Amino acid sequence: MKRDYKEYIALSDNRWAEFQEFQRLGLIPTHGDFSPAGVHYPPITNYPPIAQELAYQGFEELERGVFDVYVHIPFCHRRCLFCHYPSHYHCKDSEKDVYLDHLEKEMKNWLAFRGLEKIKSRSILMGGGTPTDLTPEQLKRFLTFFTKYVDVSSCPQFNWDVDPTTLVGEDGLERLRIIKDFQGDRLTIGVQSLNDEVLKKMNRSHNAATAKESIENCLKMGFKVNIEFIYGHPGETLENWIDVIDEACNLGTDEIQLYRLKIEPYGDQEGTIKRFASYRENELISVEDTIRMKQISDQILEDYGYNENLRRVFTRNKNNISIYAYNQCCRLKDQVGFGLSAFSSLNDRFMINTPDFDEYYRRTDDGLIAANRCLIRNRDQQMRWSIILPLKNYYIDKKLFRKMNGFDVNSVFQDKFALLKEYGLATENEREIRLTDKGAFYSDELVHLFYEDLHQSFPPEEFNPGILNPYNK
Repeated sequence: MKRDYKEYIALSDNRWAEFQEFQRLGLIPTHGDFSPAGVHYPPITNYPPIAQELAYQGFEELERGVFDVYVHIPFCHRRCLFCHYPSHYHCKDSEKDVYLDHLEKEMKNWLAFRGLEKIKSRSILMGGGTPTDLTPEQLKRFLTFFTKYVDVSSCPQFNWDVDPTTLVGEDGLERLRIIKDFQGDRLTIGVQSLNDEVLKKMNRSHNAATAKESIENCLKMGFKVNIEFIYGHPGETLENWIDVIDEACNLGTDEIQLYRLKIEPYGDQEGTIKRFASYRENELISVEDTIRMKQISDQILEDYGYNENLRRVFTRNKNNISIYAYNQCCRLKDQVGFGLSAFSSLNDRFMINTPDFDEYYRRTDDGLIAANRCLIRNRDQQMRWSIILPLKNYYIDKKLFRKMNGFDVNSVFQDKFALLKEYGLATENEREIRLTDKGAFYSDELVHLFYEDLHQSFPPEEFNPGILNPYNK
């Protein structure tokens, strides 16, 4: 299935030329960097602090007591070079026990605050950090109290974001059995690379052999498995990236997910990649090679029968996607998050829990919810949010947009939608507006056409004054 290296490079020539043309037209900043879009709008850095009594003031659930549920377990064996999320490393089991004590308190506090006895879950995601960094005994303890407060009996999908190191050996197999016993069925394994030298650069706690062993263990136990990779990372080359993605396509998973390295922080903690970039700039991958990597991996995945469904997610079976991501980013359903720095994405607001361990413990000990920042969207922000998230991640459902906003999507941004269609970036019919394959490639950039100026990721001087400049009115 693998093509000749020169053929892959030739196939990426047109994409690189296209990228440069979109820079000239003002869609892409002149430096070529990007800002990940499509989960939050406005960006989380713009959310003000809020008192508990105001966080849910005036909020009406789409369905009483029904949510997609996220839980954040902020522990890892190592701090990866690329990570922008707060976590603790090499922690004693006693420290993790303290966190679990307070996580249970937070869930009880939240249910009492909302007047609920239990959450009925549409889908569940356990993330971090590394939720499987807990010992098997702690994992069982956590899931026992979690399922006391969250009804998983009719939950269609129970997702876990996991690290390969925690899924091998006797303890790893025991963790998988526990997850299975509590109805976990879908695992996203953070493989990131299958090249040992690149994994060292990333400061990962595993090598390629461990990653492949973890995948085999999960598949043998009947889990749906999604494996994720980062491109544009120091140590990667076009040659070794081709080898990694080709090998990934032969590991037997139905789902593969790709992320572009982000140097600027977008979470609650600045990643060490930011400092790395300042004093080892010569080791960074060029924008050109990064874009070629993306195009080449898209081509390899297509050759193996994978299709992009949700953005950055490629599957052989289009139904094997994250229901959690689909509900939150495409159908705009209510989602609640528990744990340090976890977020809740609700139908008219977005809130984030404190990223500080001490504050988290104080709040939960005092009977408070953990959210300390919240933005209740005004009418204009709500309209933009209900365009940006679905367009970036899947498609705009016109009926859903009308239901949420009280007017038709075709009554706003007519010129911008016309430009997207004119440049082959989007299509439209009676039911939906959807990005083309070309539009999907530039989805992070083109949805900025719908951002307010004050929320743009880059200042005006970093764009050419072309017709696709996001600052154009």
